[in-house]
Amino acid sequence: MLQQNNPLMLREDLPRFDLIKPEHFVPALRTTFSEIKEELVKIENNIIPTWEGLCKPLEDLEVPLEYTWGVLEHLISVKNSAELRTALQECLPDFVELTLQISQSKPIYEGLKQIKQTKEYKSYNDAKKRIIDTKIKLAEQAGIALEGEEKKRFNEIFNKLQRLGSDFSNNVLDSTKKFELVVNNLSDAEGWPKALKMLASQTYNTKHNSKESTPDSGPWSITLDHPSFQPFMQNCKNRELRFKVYNAFVNRAASDETDNTKLITEILTLRNESAKLLGYKNYAEFSLDTKMAKTPEKVYQMFDELEKETKVFAEKEHSEIQKIAADSGFSEELKQWDIPFWAERLREKKFNFTEDDVRPYFPFPKVLDGLFSLCERLFGISIKKSTRTDIPKWHPDVDFFDIFDESGKAIAHFYLDPYSRPSEKRGGAWMNICASRRIYKGKLRNPIIYIECNGTPPIEHRPSLMSFFEVNTLFHEFGHGLQGMLTTINESEAAGVNGIEWDAVELASQFMENWCVNKPTMIKMSEHYKTKAPIPNDLFEKLKSAKKFRAAFQMQRQIAFAKTDLYLHSNYDPSGSESVFDAYKKIANESCIVKPYSDDRFLASFSHIFAGGYAAGYYSYKWAEVLSADAFAAFEEAGIDNEEAIKATGRRYRDTVLALGGSLHPAEVFKLFRGRESNTKALLRHSLNPET
Repeated sequence: MLQQNNPLMLREDLPRFDLIKPEHFVPALRTTFSEIKEELVKIENNIIPTWEGLCKPLEDLEVPLEYTWGVLEHLISVKNSAELRTALQECLPDFVELTLQISQSKPIYEGLKQIKQTKEYKSYNDAKKRIIDTKIKLAEQAGIALEGEEKKRFNEIFNKLQRLGSDFSNNVLDSTKKFELVVNNLSDAEGWPKALKMLASQTYNTKHNSKESTPDSGPWSITLDHPSFQPFMQNCKNRELRFKVYNAFVNRAASDETDNTKLITEILTLRNESAKLLGYKNYAEFSLDTKMAKTPEKVYQMFDELEKETKVFAEKEHSEIQKIAADSGFSEELKQWDIPFWAERLREKKFNFTEDDVRPYFPFPKVLDGLFSLCERLFGISIKKSTRTDIPKWHPDVDFFDIFDESGKAIAHFYLDPYSRPSEKRGGAWMNICASRRIYKGKLRNPIIYIECNGTPPIEHRPSLMSFFEVNTLFHEFGHGLQGMLTTINESEAAGVNGIEWDAVELASQFMENWCVNKPTMIKMSEHYKTKAPIPNDLFEKLKSAKKFRAAFQMQRQIAFAKTDLYLHSNYDPSGSESVFDAYKKIANESCIVKPYSDDRFLASFSHIFAGGYAAGYYSYKWAEVLSADAFAAFEEAGIDNEEAIKATGRRYRDTVLALGGSLHPAEVFKLFRGRESNTKALLRHSLNPET
């Protein structure tokens, strides 16, 4: 039988990335979907209103999907190809049909409601109760109450939105990959950081299958991936070239065959229609119904508190940039493609260091050691590279690690894929689940996590030398990973990040960023890659001070994105005369001191809200940042240099925020850790107060 030779059907241990080929997916998924449907029929025909009789069999159906559909989605993001896209598009309708069949099953829905009426329900732990409540709510949001034509239309919309999201993401990747600026003139590369020259030279030789380029003489290839785009915008003296790259960046997937403009209109229209079919006023109301904030009013209350404090700081920041540009002889109006360049000159002047001063002290292996050491210090765990020699990988740069508790017992595992690969890997950074923690076939199965970054790769004979932004990004994603791995919940739908309200998910990730400017952590994770000298104390102090550089600008920018997201999913009319781009510019003009570029079409590549999970939820970053800043303040209050107090606070954080996952409402989890509700004071202090 074909499936016996299909590596996707090996549903034990790790996915066989070394054997899996695109042609394996369609037959494996068809078989998997068929098996699950057969099991569903058995469950529906014999509803037993108990956890073991109904919820556990449903939970077990997730495992074959983790080994098939989950692997396909992962490979699409890290090893994208036409063959994988074809497989996904061919199987997507069947996957959507299966998803709807489960969520719209009336026998299962009624069985779940019956469980809540039983005496046994009262004895269930918090996780089981939350899972049952969540399943009932999600069934209602999946149209369980709809009948006839309304149900048919709802399902059509659901199916179409899945395909549109996939198309949107592919267009962003293709548009990003397509752009290249070749720089030939030595004068145009004057002032570039060494790391940018080396990366741009290596990129040119790779793209053109050449050995012509050298870091010192070029030619250099600039792309729209972050390790290339950001340092170029900050350091290229040629204004015309900056404009060319900036314009390409904010217009990704906004023209030609990758144009996402029509997809955005269709996505917004369909989301709004589906929400109204369910009885909501709009999609924003639908989205917030399952989030911590609950109502747009609560979100706007947070915005008001943050904006009120931020405006004065933002005005001061921008006037300083205008002044240094004018003092340097720049007489033209400051445009969006000028601001990163002059902001970098201001940062260098204020803090007296450049990227070339910083990167040598952050070789990737050393940063990783420092990150692992911090986790051991705070959470009592140890992290070691796996001793297994048979780990299947999708790329040679990928490593696999084991996490051990204080007794030396393995409790979790993760893949780390740290570097940018513009030809096949989507941009940004993320954490995803390979396998959730669960009891399966009577045994506890440890969680396995993917941690994906797009950092600067090793160049020639030297290791990856990280920018401080890349260091922060690694810590951020590892925070997500810790929540996925240090969970103590055995019910998979509430384990790790599962079941957590979306606007609280970024708490654990943003919390970890605070440690990047903690002195003991900095000492552990920094070392000059040649001399092995520790980072100089004055450079550490400069980095710490510079962490707040342009914090008000970043705050206003994030709030403008979040407001745009909420507006597009509530009061915006996709069939009206106002374009989504005009809507964003109007909101940004009202919210930001730095006004948006007149031809800004950034929304065409805003995958978070059009192809990710942040639709009417982008505010979650700020909402969770309030929580994370307040959580870190607990360590400050305990005494950041008091090792015993830090250890005790770290264990309490581990046993609440990281351990409890979605088993309790995040507000309850936060109270268990902090002893009170959260507030915005710590975030404003961390972001805007120069003394902290």
